[in-house]
Amino acid sequence: MTAALELRGLRKNFGPAEIIRGVDLAIEKGEKHAIIGPNGAGKSTLFNLVSGLFRPTSGEVLLDGEPISGLPAYEVNRRGLSRSFQVSSVFANMTVRENVRCAVLWSLGERYAFWRSASASRQVQEKTADVLATVGLADKAHLPAALLPYADQRTLEIAITIGGGAEVIMLDEPTAGMSHSETERAVALIEKATRGKTLLIVEHDMGVVFGLADRISVLVYGEIIASGPPEAIRGDPKVREAYLGDEDAVLEAAG
Repeated sequence: MTAALELRGLRKNFGPAEIIRGVDLAIEKGEKHAIIGPNGAGKSTLFNLVSGLFRPTSGEVLLDGEPISGLPAYEVNRRGLSRSFQVSSVFANMTVRENVRCAVLWSLGERYAFWRSASASRQVQEKTADVLATVGLADKAHLPAALLPYADQRTLEIAITIGGGAEVIMLDEPTAGMSHSETERAVALIEKATRGKTLLIVEHDMGVVFGLADRISVLVYGEIIASGPPEAIRGDPKVREAYLGDEDAVLEAAG
């Protein structure tokens, strides 16, 4: 079976500094895959390479078997991969509904036309409403995004990410800055919103990682030192030494 997302010998240099050092990774369709690692490991750089914000120095990225390395981010998105960012990036002065509608438009084949209102399409309106209902923001659809609480802004970003209909979803620190109860709601939302899709997530909260992921890869200094199911990562001595600390810390984080 063709992997949903595959990285082959991926490298990224910034001048003499080698940040990503030959990453090989295959993520199967429908898999929930987490990437963890210490600060400075290269996680954000890896996300930017996959989603088209950075060009790799060498190696390639394949989406559903087709190379996407070096394509601009908008083209990667149109081919079926969508991502969120570590820092919220919603349109603050637009309503919640308008934010999601922007993502929905392209997925339905709508293009910019100054003579036609975006709200005129019944199909766009229905899909936008479906996405808002899925993430639990239907009752706040009329509000400017800037007025949402932080956790709801993160939820809105997930709504935008899934609104385009992409089959591969990348979430960068989706629970960062949330309370315990907000994190629990966010994890339930992610599970619901990405059901049947392929998920690649970067996350520091080990409780989230071990509870959500089917498989975990550990990135240290630009290299993947371990990859496998949560129970294998939990017991890997290289992981404890390089990232998670002692064994008790791993077991506590894993819940």
